[in-house]
Amino acid sequence: MKVDPAIVQMFAENVRAEVLVRPTGIKLDPAIVQKIKQKVPIFSGMTPDCLMSTLAVAEYFPVKAGEVVFKERDIGDSFFVLIAGEVLVEKNTNGKVVELARLSAGNCFGEMALVGNHLRSATVRATGDAVTMRFYRELVDSNPESAHIIYRNIARILASRLDESSVMLADLVGRKTTT
Repeated sequence: MKVDPAIVQMFAENVRAEVLVRPTGIKLDPAIVQKIKQKVPIFSGMTPDCLMSTLAVAEYFPVKAGEVVFKERDIGDSFFVLIAGEVLVEKNTNGKVVELARLSAGNCFGEMALVGNHLRSATVRATGDAVTMRFYRELVDSNPESAHIIYRNIARILASRLDESSVMLADLVGRKTTT
């Protein structure tokens, strides 16, 4: 019987997630929390107390210039909020790396790991030194008050990205049919 390596990796990641102790959360003052609430769409609609408890489970995750946050086809169990810096979202297509997006402070990435896709759909790389907050799926799901807001906002973010992709695809198809 042949076992798919992706399945083995997924089970190994799940075991690792259960065994590893998560670092304690980021300590933030109320002024920073208010600024995050205003500038980070994934937290839109949260009360200050809800946001504070959500941010308390985040892992501070600095990224050096050129460093990969995660690779396409990695198993994902978390999403990231970019606090400072910029990241590139890249996809390998037919052996060629294609830039899909550049994200700046306030944007989130990796959120598809929360809504059912365990494999990362793209590679994310820092263009310069960056600071992110990492949120693990099990910790997001453990707080129903914030989880439903985060998932609703993820749906809005993904719908917006799908709209943008549809426009780009229509432009590409339009150009191809006119040549």
